[in-house]
Amino acid sequence: MAVGHSLGFPRIGRDRELKRALEAYWKGDLDEAGLRAVGQKLRAAHWQTQQEVGLDWLPVGDFAWYDQVLTHSLMFGVIPERFKSTETPSLDTLFAVARGLSRQGAGQQAQPASALTKWFDTNYHYLVPELAPNQSFQLSWNQLFEEVEEAKALGHRVKPVLIGPLTYLWLGKAQGDFDKLELLDSLLPIYAQIVQRLADQGMEWVQLDEPILVLDLPQDWKNAFERAYNQLQRAPLKKLVATYFGGLEDNLLLASQLPVEGLHLDLVRAPEQLPAVLDRLPSYKVLSLGVVNGRNVWRSDLNKTLDLLRPTAERLGERLWIAPSCSLLHCPVDLTSETALEAEFKDWLAFAVQKSREVALLVQAINQPEAPEVQQALAESARIQAERAQSKRIHKESVQARLSAIRARHTERQSAFSARIGKQRARLNLPLFPTTTIGSFPQTPAIRLARQSYRQGKLSEAEYVEAMQAEIRHAVLVQESLGLDVLVHGEAERNDMVEYFAEQLDGYLLTRNGWVQSYGSRCVKPAIIYGDLSRPKPMTVDWISYAQQQTRKPMKGMLTGPVTMLLWSFPREDLSAEQQARQLALAIRDEVQDLEAAGIAVIQIDEAAFREGLPLRRDRWAAYLDWAVQSFRLCSAGVQDETQIHTHMCYSDFNAIIEAIAAMDADVITIETSRGQMALLKAFQVFQYPNEIGPGVYDIHSPRVPEASEMRELLVKALEHILVERLWVNPDCGLKTRGWPETQAALANMVAAARQLRTRYAQAESGVE
Repeated sequence: MAVGHSLGFPRIGRDRELKRALEAYWKGDLDEAGLRAVGQKLRAAHWQTQQEVGLDWLPVGDFAWYDQVLTHSLMFGVIPERFKSTETPSLDTLFAVARGLSRQGAGQQAQPASALTKWFDTNYHYLVPELAPNQSFQLSWNQLFEEVEEAKALGHRVKPVLIGPLTYLWLGKAQGDFDKLELLDSLLPIYAQIVQRLADQGMEWVQLDEPILVLDLPQDWKNAFERAYNQLQRAPLKKLVATYFGGLEDNLLLASQLPVEGLHLDLVRAPEQLPAVLDRLPSYKVLSLGVVNGRNVWRSDLNKTLDLLRPTAERLGERLWIAPSCSLLHCPVDLTSETALEAEFKDWLAFAVQKSREVALLVQAINQPEAPEVQQALAESARIQAERAQSKRIHKESVQARLSAIRARHTERQSAFSARIGKQRARLNLPLFPTTTIGSFPQTPAIRLARQSYRQGKLSEAEYVEAMQAEIRHAVLVQESLGLDVLVHGEAERNDMVEYFAEQLDGYLLTRNGWVQSYGSRCVKPAIIYGDLSRPKPMTVDWISYAQQQTRKPMKGMLTGPVTMLLWSFPREDLSAEQQARQLALAIRDEVQDLEAAGIAVIQIDEAAFREGLPLRRDRWAAYLDWAVQSFRLCSAGVQDETQIHTHMCYSDFNAIIEAIAAMDADVITIETSRGQMALLKAFQVFQYPNEIGPGVYDIHSPRVPEASEMRELLVKALEHILVERLWVNPDCGLKTRGWPETQAALANMVAAARQLRTRYAQAESGVE
């Protein structure tokens, strides 16, 4: 009998209950008991949902108050010294690591949060463990064991989920010059303790997630897998090692032969690996096949999937487990919440609840192929797949014709940067260390209420426009009073940097409740690409033009780039990523040219997701970087030399792709560097980056307001790598999640830091000491 299970379920709740509870707790409107009650209610609901759809094993340990990696760090006692106020960590310890600490009074020090970065090639963020050379590990956080007891009390059959020891260390950052792999031998006893406690609680299986097995691993890390799992072999419980986000490739034999009782494969990303694994899998071992896409929203083709599963089931029998490809954390929760979707579109989709049901149906189709409900489900799946393939809403001849007309000249600026930067400086007349922000300003309750009222028909279009224009005027007034040099309109009219544009592009589908966690309480609602993409009319020109009318200073036009639009959406599965990016690039190119025609001198095209789009295997990087760079150039290259093109990139390690970033040929790039204390800028020293750079000088994801001196020192560090005339001053990212008081205080300090450096350099040039 085949078995159905899940690697993880979304934790935010159908109505983002976790987000609301967290933010209420941080504001002091909800106490810890109330917060914990919300978490317990959500876990109970999620287990019940998965049980009702028919899964055999339910995950426990997939819930996190902020991030699952951070949960593991607390469990292992990996807490930075600056946050160790007590021997026993608390929820406030966890949130301090995630969000940093503001100065509370005299003698108290503000503390920066731990670094935040992307979970493999997803848009989920995790808190990077800070690993000291003398790191000691101790079992210090009981959340997993408490949740096991909760699930048992509710009568559920659960499988605890842990990040495996090698993946946890790989994700961490060594705080000093040492090999973090040296910490493995002291970490493994903690895993042994955890597994023993789970066994004492009556658990039968434990899932150990080791997604780094789909990466290019150094040989010493490969050797460490054998050593680690040989040691863990002595610990009780059956162990399922889960791999996902790619194929095992050169790690296939290693993973297949680990001394564990089960192995999970991602057959959505890498179906080709199945025959080789089947040939090498020991006869005692369970094989879990991830055949339902845990990272997209399209309904599974059940008949096609069964064609893959049936011969495997005949070969493995009861050793076959069926699952989503990865945790369903990356999917919205429940499609039934989408009451406004057209029936045709809704038939094409499946969210986490529906994907769990698909897994259960596939298991039933293997175990009871003649059951009437199975036959009905397969017939319905075949009908829906056929109707979607034949839908006239997907393909547009005009888009295809325009793609065919693209030539090399469409991706080239008129002049090289060295020639056009002089024209831009003459037009903009900016000081040294020009200050700007990344784009968005606080999305206040008043803004959200106006947007909601407009959607509900309570505000007319004219009333809504006036409300947003008032917000723009306020944002411009604040920036001018602070002394910023290049202004932004604040994006009051935008709900999200992708969704706003997706609403105005043909070929996109929007949901009302398709929320996915990005980190902590931050949720995003990815748009869905269902067909060929095009821009029917200008999307931002009126707003930006109005903002420019409010000031004599340069006003940036704000756009989202094609790669980020693609990667932060749920893409089509019937068309390559490259083709979808090129369609988006053409749509954005039209907007760029319209902004320039309206007199906008600075246009920022955000490519926040550029780095995260890199394939996990290095031998596939060149192909991705080629089409990603060309897509950016296609959308940005149609302007005159005098128009300055900016781009922004979020939390990323750029060292390995710095040449590709330079090839994008943006006039100015702004990047996150504050949490890493400008360490990322080493890439710009090794490679002589030719254009201008704005390294972020403060972390907008933390509520703390850094002092001007702190930002000035970061800029001084930046000057070790960047020429003074090429250095911009800006925050790490947009400010939509912050409040106005902290935003103004932080920006005032940022402007002060820039002015202090201007004074210092003016004195140096004049010979004044």
